[in-house]
Amino acid sequence: MSLLKPTRPLLTRRSIIAAATGLAVSAARGNYADAQIRPEDLPDASTGVQQIMPSTEPNLKFTDQTGHPLSLTDYRGSGLLVNIWATWCGPCVAELPSIAALAPKLVPYKILVLPISVDAEGLAAVQPFYKSHNITTLPILLNPDGDAPDILESNGIPLTVLIDPAGRMVARLEGGADWNTQNSISLITKLIGTQPAAAKPNLNIHPS
Repeated sequence: MSLLKPTRPLLTRRSIIAAATGLAVSAARGNYADAQIRPEDLPDASTGVQQIMPSTEPNLKFTDQTGHPLSLTDYRGSGLLVNIWATWCGPCVAELPSIAALAPKLVPYKILVLPISVDAEGLAAVQPFYKSHNITTLPILLNPDGDAPDILESNGIPLTVLIDPAGRMVARLEGGADWNTQNSISLITKLIGTQPAAAKPNLNIHPS
């Protein structure tokens, strides 16, 4: 699968490596301040999502907040929106509130949102970040080795991929975006969702 050119602001692999080794975390934060990336400045994700030829599920390994090992195959049968991010990444921080707001809206379509952090500090970085930003709708998932972008054939973060219930990667977006829009929800549910079950009729209601 060929690499797709980034369509949104993102941090490069050099920034990821520097932050992971602890050599330039402050510099990465400085880049965020210089860029002045605000959530309201991000474009609608639906304008940047690129559909790709369905491909085999990436062999991406990560853990939950207790250290329990996980992989994407553990979620087979559900659609997945996988977001690779870090607390020191400006575009990631700007788009995460929209992802948190999106997650509950995808539940009826049997779609799960998996935000996987590549922070080298792991839980010590992500847990207080969630608390300070009042993020309660997303799980804490960790990839402290920072190899997730390489496995997903990307040059940087944030990176979001869509995986269908059969485990095939069908779309991706590189860079920050606003995911909590009606156009984005419609596109995501069309690509990887299932139709919500129809409401059962109320048998206690009689015609007039």
